[in-house]
Amino acid sequence: MTAQQQTPPQTSLPRSLGLRQLIGNGLVFIGPAAPVGIFGTIYAKSQGASLTVYIVATLVMALTAVSYAQMSAAVPRAGSVYSYASAGLSAPAGFIAGWMVLLDYLLIPSVAFLFTGYALHSFLPAVPAWAFTALAVLVTTAVNLAGGKTIARAAAAVVLAEVAVLAVVLVGALAVLATSGARQSLAAPFAGVSGFSATAVIGTVSVAAMAYLGFDAIATFAEETAGAAKVVGKAMLACLVAAGILFFLQSYVIQLLTTATPADLAVDPSAEGTLFYDVVRSQVAPWLATLLAVAKAIGASFAGMMGLAAGSRVVMTMARDGRFPRAFSRVGARTGSPILATALVTAVTLVLAVWAAYEPDGLDLLASTVSIGALSAFLLLHASVIGYFAVRRRSTRRLVHVAVPALAIAVLAVIVAFANQNALLVGAGWLVVGAAAAAVQYARGRRRGLAR
Repeated sequence: MTAQQQTPPQTSLPRSLGLRQLIGNGLVFIGPAAPVGIFGTIYAKSQGASLTVYIVATLVMALTAVSYAQMSAAVPRAGSVYSYASAGLSAPAGFIAGWMVLLDYLLIPSVAFLFTGYALHSFLPAVPAWAFTALAVLVTTAVNLAGGKTIARAAAAVVLAEVAVLAVVLVGALAVLATSGARQSLAAPFAGVSGFSATAVIGTVSVAAMAYLGFDAIATFAEETAGAAKVVGKAMLACLVAAGILFFLQSYVIQLLTTATPADLAVDPSAEGTLFYDVVRSQVAPWLATLLAVAKAIGASFAGMMGLAAGSRVVMTMARDGRFPRAFSRVGARTGSPILATALVTAVTLVLAVWAAYEPDGLDLLASTVSIGALSAFLLLHASVIGYFAVRRRSTRRLVHVAVPALAIAVLAVIVAFANQNALLVGAGWLVVGAAAAAVQYARGRRRGLAR
């Protein structure tokens, strides 16, 4: 047997990421211009109270970030909520948490790559959207396979470019407000255009949560983080604060220039997806709307890239623990990336994204289920904090280890109850499959134990 044959496959990741790189990774997955694509939907569904929706969504995500910070410091592993639920609850609960968050990490990249395909198709209509979608998946996968440092560098470049374009758009919009005045009252983004509806706001929070999904992906890079274990938690909180400020500012400024009412969009729902661009084009400058569309297309591709990176690391960790075939736990010796896990997640994403590009309602079908996987995983995350610290370690820090996660569970349960019914059905189906797989694995484990 040769020395090479005696060397076991590498299953650990190199520690090469610092605080700045983690924040960059999170921001590129979230996307500084994330509200652009869903601005019209939030504006319409909340009856114009878009800022109130984002305030509630930010507070909910902040509670989640606190729980992530607690668990990432105590369990610094790449599996994110899979690792945390396994440590705080049980191995089967960990499998279910990882299974549900995979739904998030598989669908978000598919939606992101689809945004890129549609944006580029609008400039070059002779090339079908599915071709651009597939190309975006393959190009960003090549960056993913190059390793964590390359991902971080690409993420930093994309974030800076997207923020620069967004800044130019906002400066132009502010100039119009200063010279021509607002089209709505200054209080409308908080109180609504024709009256405030708490039910409408709560029902829209699950849509706004889509804009924030991605800060949690920072936890999947825990094993590649240099320095103290608390760095991951700090990066998540910093990323959430930065994203919240950007979301508030752009949504507020653009709504003040919006002439369409929520009632208008109820008559023509197809106008919701392009409302942000339409406002910039008609109220500020057409060329700025085009520039924003190009930046959004590029940013969406790299947001998809971060989703693939996060999903592959969840698969890698679950494979390392025997939840998936062991082959998916292997890490490339040269690049330090989970090659087979990345290939698996990419293949699923490619199929979903190209299928959705073919289907007329493909985007709606994917986007309607994005939040359910993440929100379900967040529920298990908060339960893991209580189980790990308050139950198993009998922590006396009742505020962060009991009160915060308990409050978050209650709020998330309300948000999920108001979510899209089709999304709930898909999420329930995914959960049933995951529960069945967990039961099979548990039964096999018992048989092995009895055999011994």
